[in-house]
Amino acid sequence: MKIILAGTGSAVGKTTISTGIMKALSKHRVQPFKVGPDYIDPSYHTIATGNISRNLDSFFMNDQQIVATYNRTMKNSKAKYGIIEGVRGLYEGISPITDVGSTASIAKTLNAPIVLIIDSCSLVKSAAAIVLGFKSLDMELKIDGVILNKVKGKKHYLKTKESVETLTNTKVIGGIPRDDKVAIEQRHLGLVPALEKEKITKNIEIWGKMVEEYLDLDALIDIMKGFKTPKAKEELWRTGNKKRVKIGLARDEAFNFYYQDNIDALKENNAEVIQFSPLHDENLPDVDGLYIGGGYPEVFKNELEKNSSIRESILKFHKDGNHIYGECGGLIYLSKSIDKAKMCGVIPFNSVMTPRVQGLSYTIIKSKKNNLISKKDEIFKGHEFHYTELNDVSGNFAFEVQRGRGIINGHDGLTYNNTLANYIHIHSCSCPNFAYNFTKNIAEDINLDYRHEV
Repeated sequence: MKIILAGTGSAVGKTTISTGIMKALSKHRVQPFKVGPDYIDPSYHTIATGNISRNLDSFFMNDQQIVATYNRTMKNSKAKYGIIEGVRGLYEGISPITDVGSTASIAKTLNAPIVLIIDSCSLVKSAAAIVLGFKSLDMELKIDGVILNKVKGKKHYLKTKESVETLTNTKVIGGIPRDDKVAIEQRHLGLVPALEKEKITKNIEIWGKMVEEYLDLDALIDIMKGFKTPKAKEELWRTGNKKRVKIGLARDEAFNFYYQDNIDALKENNAEVIQFSPLHDENLPDVDGLYIGGGYPEVFKNELEKNSSIRESILKFHKDGNHIYGECGGLIYLSKSIDKAKMCGVIPFNSVMTPRVQGLSYTIIKSKKNNLISKKDEIFKGHEFHYTELNDVSGNFAFEVQRGRGIINGHDGLTYNNTLANYIHIHSCSCPNFAYNFTKNIAEDINLDYRHEV
């Protein structure tokens, strides 16, 4: 059984309510999912349920991959309920007309019912108008329930509930009162990652109790019944590396933006993934390659600078010709500095926070040459955030950016020695050769030295 919890827009309470529902139902074993390219919301889901949340995205994935990911995850977790938190508004995607990248596209592909979350502050009859509009825009969708958030009190809730149920024939399964105490701390890339805040665990407990008190969970479960998920045989990513390799994965408060599917793809290509902390560890573990993902190195720049031991260890690892892959925050950490705080110096340029902010953007990338994760002329998709930039950057780039920004002038993927570092974040379904190429290059100790290319 499954449900999609969608919003009428951003900031209507999707994550708080979705995570609360996951927590409230977790005794029945819940498998969480998140629509879209997001690392932070899934970290809340994972704490709430004890199962690692997975991403579903119709820009990264074709329909078969979406279904295969959902079915495979539900089977492996042995979960009773699949609960999927949407992204932004139900219909928001990369186009003002089509479904690609939207929560609506995932609902159609999985044949999933939808519960619509509305910020009902100061709304009564207008809430019904909103529900009617969302239901009539696409009759293929099954919007079978509504949750009213930020209700003023019992009287407000009952009047709005009557309006929605009478005028739209859609069940209201509850109303969450206005309460600033349940708000989630924000940061420039979105919510503060759950890994970073111990109090988040306590908050999730509060959200779960709030949901139990104010929502009709039996009605929610009833909505889930009777919707069969399609079947799929799509291979999610390439496998085939036979030689065992050890890959160090940077994971701590500063680096925690990883898709679990990427880690699974590495493991299915015979990689032993060993975690280490650039914040807290003095030296690297005994590994053959490094994967330094995104996160908030700019927030922890002083702590990262103080840990000179591991920075020097990473630089030596690079100079010894070992393979390193860095994404976004990983690129910044591998640079010489961030706002004058010393970083690793693998990439010989300084990085800075910039007021010229570009938020989340989908990207399409073409490989200009063989590199650590792809072959020449491969085309794959990803996404990027830009709250930093590299100063006076030049050099050898592995990628041509066909959609998006990259590092500079439509290029991304700086290559030095056997290191590749880029702004683009990839998902193994969007770049199905990622894990195979990464592990194969390490296993065969392929020299990807581009320092002397023009």
